[in-house]
This record gives sequence, C-alpha cells and structure tokens, in this order.
Amino acid sequence: MLRVPTCVLSGFQAPQVSHGHNPDLFVQIGSLTKPLTATVLTALADDGVLSLDDPLERFLPAPRGTGITLRHLTEHTSGLPRLPPGIVGRDPYVAFDAGTLDSCVRGLDTLVTAPPGTTEEYSNLGYALLGAALVAATGTPYEELLHRHVLDPLGIADVAVDPPSGRRLCRAGLFGRPRRPWSMDGAILPAGGLWATPRAAGDLVTGLLVDRRLGEPAPAWQRAGGLLWHNGATGDASVFAGAAPQGWILVHRLSGRGAATDKMALDTLRRFVKPGA
Repeated sequence: MLRVPTCVLSGFQAPQVSHGHNPDLFVQIGSLTKPLTATVLTALADDGVLSLDDPLERFLPAPRGTGITLRHLTEHTSGLPRLPPGIVGRDPYVAFDAGTLDSCVRGLDTLVTAPPGTTEEYSNLGYALLGAALVAATGTPYEELLHRHVLDPLGIADVAVDPPSGRRLCRAGLFGRPRRPWSMDGAILPAGGLWATPRAAGDLVTGLLVDRRLGEPAPAWQRAGGLLWHNGATGDASVFAGAAPQGWILVHRLSGRGAATDKMALDTLRRFVKPGA
C-alpha cells in the first residue's frame, strides 16, 4: 500500500504528520491560491481602486461586449472554460506565459462557452485573467499585492512564489529523488501557483475564515452548509482547507489525487463535528 506523506492541521487536535511530511517546509498549494487572489480583489474594491462589477476590458485588452466582469471571474460564472488552450503534458502550464495570456485576452470572445452570469464552471483561465487585471489596475506585481493586502496584515511570512529550494518539500520519485513540480509561476500564478508551509496555510484559514481579520471571506471560498472551503491540486500535491462554526481543518498530501485528500479532510471533520451541531 502506497504511503503518502500527509500533514493534517486543525482546530481539534495537535498537528498530525506522517511518512515524511513537514508542516514547516514549503509545498505547492495549487488552487488554494484562488481565495488569496480573491481577497486581494475585495481589498482593492474596499479601497475604491476598482469595483467587482467592473468589466474586464477596463483593465485588459479584451474585446468589448463580452459582458465578463471581475465578479464573474471570481465566482466562476464568466462562461470561460476550465483551462486555457494548449494545456497538456507532464508540465502543463510551463508555456502559459504573459504572451499566451495576452492572446487569450484578445480572443476572449471566441473562448466564452456561455453568457456570463448564467452558469458556473470552475475556471483556472478565469483566475489567471483576474490576477492579470489586478496587476494592470494597480501597476503592482502580483506577489507585492498579495503581501500588501493579505499576508502582511495577517502577519504571515511563509507563502511564496519561488521559495528557497532547500525549504521545498516535493514528492519523491525514482530512487527517492524529488520529482520536478509543475511550473506555476507564469501567467497561471494567481490561479494556482503559490507555495506555502502547511503551518502558514493553516494560519491563512484561521485568519481569513475563523477570526475573519480581513472582513468577510472573499467570494472564492466554496460553501457547503456551514462549511467554507477550498481545495487545490497540482501534479504531485493536493490540499483541502475549510472552516465550520465548530472548527477548522487543513490537509496537505504529497499526492495529486485531490479527491482522496478532500475525503480525508471531510472524514476528519465528521469525527469531531456532531451532525446538527
């Protein structure tokens, strides 16, 4: 039976780690990046820099008349597909750079599959565009926006785009050597490119969802009854983060099988949260 390195942090028990995981080493957090990007958006809206209902073409050279707003991108109701064109291979996002994103923006009317606001379809492309719009609106690099509006106010340091190689934890491959992780530091960064220590990711969950130190949670968080949650996965890592009135949880595994990570997190929640409590 495959032994997957796993880290479980929660408001119910002491940190649990197994098979070589480490809560203080940087790991890829995939789409758990999205709620942080959305938090930057809501902070800029609160500051009056922009509005969630601004059209995308206010910030990027998209064709006029698509009807796509920043809110649509945030809530996955833009009508855009899940992935940008040409996402294939062992390192699928390595070629998705600023030039490729610009081509997508200029041809956006050919990519929309449904009128904005009518259907919900999870879209990495949408969040790549959202991040680019935030950068264009402020003239500020994404990582600086993240620190200014999310990490620094919460006092969290161990979240990064490119953490030191000596502090990265990657899945082991052949002969125990670390496997090369997906390249996510290009245009896809705002959708899923961040690294964080599990301990820092747990601090994000408590800061954003439990203590709500930056106000109401951003609309990127998913809802299931009283549970606010988001997950993420790359080729060799997956994460689930969530908070309910009774407590919170974060599970990170060095496995790209996100469904198994989600199940582990939800099973753990059920052990500690009584139905109807």
